[in-house]
Amino acid sequence: MSYFSNVQQIQYEGPNSQKDFSFRYYNPKEQVNGQTMEELLRFAVSYWHTFTAEGTDPFGQGTMLRPYNHLSGLDLAKARVEASFEFYEKLQVPFFCFHDVDIAPEGTSLAETNKNLDAIVAMIKDYMKTSKTKLLWNTANMFSHPRWVHGAGTSPNADVFAYAAAKVKKGLEVGKELGAQNYVFWGGREGYETLLNTDMKLELDNLARLFHMAVDYAKEIGFDAQFLIEPKPKEPTKHQYDYDVATALSFLQAYDLADSFKFNIEANHATLAGHTFEHELRVARIHGMLGSVDANQGDPLLGWDTDEFPTDLYSTTLAMYEIIKNGGLGRGGLNFDAKVRRGSFEAEDLFHAHIAGMDSFAIGAKVAQKLIDDKVLDEFVEDRYSSFKDGIGLEIVEGKADLKSLEQYALGLGEIANQSGRQERLRAIVNAYLLDVLR
Repeated sequence: MSYFSNVQQIQYEGPNSQKDFSFRYYNPKEQVNGQTMEELLRFAVSYWHTFTAEGTDPFGQGTMLRPYNHLSGLDLAKARVEASFEFYEKLQVPFFCFHDVDIAPEGTSLAETNKNLDAIVAMIKDYMKTSKTKLLWNTANMFSHPRWVHGAGTSPNADVFAYAAAKVKKGLEVGKELGAQNYVFWGGREGYETLLNTDMKLELDNLARLFHMAVDYAKEIGFDAQFLIEPKPKEPTKHQYDYDVATALSFLQAYDLADSFKFNIEANHATLAGHTFEHELRVARIHGMLGSVDANQGDPLLGWDTDEFPTDLYSTTLAMYEIIKNGGLGRGGLNFDAKVRRGSFEAEDLFHAHIAGMDSFAIGAKVAQKLIDDKVLDEFVEDRYSSFKDGIGLEIVEGKADLKSLEQYALGLGEIANQSGRQERLRAIVNAYLLDVLR
């Protein structure tokens, strides 16, 4: 059975293509930074938004029209697997990602849930034997079910902590079986609503204990995937412990976990934290902690996680600038943690959305590479900080200066002259490079 019979395999047709179902800028074989676009961008499809999302919102029922909507239980789960691999093949995407409950329904007990999961994992594994699409990462959903109302690894209930540990154990086993390159922790409920009823120290200690258990068990079973933390400041909890990269990095360092984890950074989560996407990428990069990316964008007019497909070319350019400067994403990738809008309910809209996102990041990659090759930003930054290359600046950098020597130097200064940051000029340069690539 074909679930997307109206769509053929998507091909690169070039900027002048008139075909709706074609790539205009994403050419998998085109070289950027010494890699093909497919190797550099490492696109992934998110199972939850693409195949399980129903289009509900707080004010309305689901709108999504899918050819498997009439099914339920394991029959529905199996149909989604079939549809997903047809989708991957037609989109020619190298990776996919999932939470455990995305691919298999929860049962009335953990044992039944695991049995359901085993059945679907076996089916996915069979499909992967003949598919080029691999598993970028998997994770355990520990935020949707009512049992997680007060958290998972940070729950005040030891039974819930034990259940969470069992879910993580199973997730690591599934990841190993399917050859996942990463394993993600997103602490949707790992935070608090009010300090009036919260033992923050115990919650943070317990979360660290869960992470250490995961690291130890992965080593025990020979699962060598990269562990990733996905920061988010709020929603669903008011204040989540992995607020942003800087906060989560402090946590990892404090609990001796920094050598075992990197970050999976989502654009929309950066927005909610009051940061730009490129800020979060930069913070992770300069600390050697940039692991993977959830590629989406938010709506600046709305104060929640809208998870829109990325089409902002300025944002994708600055994101790819950081990623290329990072030497790529290693075992990570660009996962489209994004959903079509509620009004885009036809199955074909899934292809339109992914094509738009893939083309947007392809443009960003090409522009970023030209900016790096031409060193236009690098040279400006280097000149701006040139005072630290010799004299008193070099003494500061090399640790040879102290407060007394700096006071002595400052006493001999006349009027200090600063230079302009030229922010508007630099933005105009980025715009010019964007327009040049788009011509």
